[in-house]
Amino acid sequence: MKFLIFQIMIFVPFALGMMLRKRCVTAPDFSKRLIRINLMTAEPLIILWSIWGLSLTRDFILLPIIGMVLVLLGMLAGRFIVPLLGFAPRSRASFLISSSIANQGYPMGGFLCYLMMGEEGLGISFIFTAYFMFCVFFLLFPYAQKVSSQSTYSLKFMKEFFINRQNMPIYAIIAALALHVLDIRRPDVYFPIDILLLVSIGIGYLSLGINFQIAGMRSAYRAHVSLAAIKFLIVPLAAFIIVETMYLDGYLKAVILLESFMPAAVYSVVTSVLFDLDAELASSLFVCNTLIFLFLVLPAVFVMKTPLLGL
Repeated sequence: MKFLIFQIMIFVPFALGMMLRKRCVTAPDFSKRLIRINLMTAEPLIILWSIWGLSLTRDFILLPIIGMVLVLLGMLAGRFIVPLLGFAPRSRASFLISSSIANQGYPMGGFLCYLMMGEEGLGISFIFTAYFMFCVFFLLFPYAQKVSSQSTYSLKFMKEFFINRQNMPIYAIIAALALHVLDIRRPDVYFPIDILLLVSIGIGYLSLGINFQIAGMRSAYRAHVSLAAIKFLIVPLAAFIIVETMYLDGYLKAVILLESFMPAAVYSVVTSVLFDLDAELASSLFVCNTLIFLFLVLPAVFVMKTPLLGL
């Protein structure tokens, strides 16, 4: 039932965003304001509460490291492919960001881990995606801002970037880790995390719908094919080599391999919207990549889950 609600909260805001774009010329600006509000309110609260409640150990330290390695491999593959697509700098940045991060969180990768491995698989997937916020805020956001403003990585640039209200999710991570270090336990009280998740996801997909154009899917077909090759061939192959080389097995291996097949992330669109990159291209890439995953890749993963994942 929760997953059904989450899917409704994906498709309904997306459709509303498409309708809003047709009826309101200021919809893109409204989308940007909504994303910034989300980054300063709902998202940091979700992150703080979730990380504060984890039992942090050293056993799974390799998981977020491997997750970050897969991000960098996706970006490297995109870096080699993007010159062949003939994009302008801002469109090139949107493609590189889309090739880097994947939809590995609760609405997609995390739920599939839960579906195949139960609560243990879901817990491992949360540890695997621990790298995500640091990657987005310390790697992709500075890169997007640099391309958008055509500035250089100076001390002033880094200061203006990191002392910024839209970086509240990073501050939430630091605060949660500090609470762990101080051994302050999370209180056993009700916290509306499901509601906050619905709000946060709804804002993200509403923004996606506002910036999506069907025509963009047809005009950027080479980019769609290229991104599909990165997400569903190159990155999973790299993940398979990593887990076999490191002799990982059981649920650790299964989570890494399953998460390696995930399509482009909503944050690729969020980043493009926030920093005035090619949001239409990012939205088009996200939608097409997700559809390929749902109708072609996911059924193949279910069929091959025993030899591939060992489940």
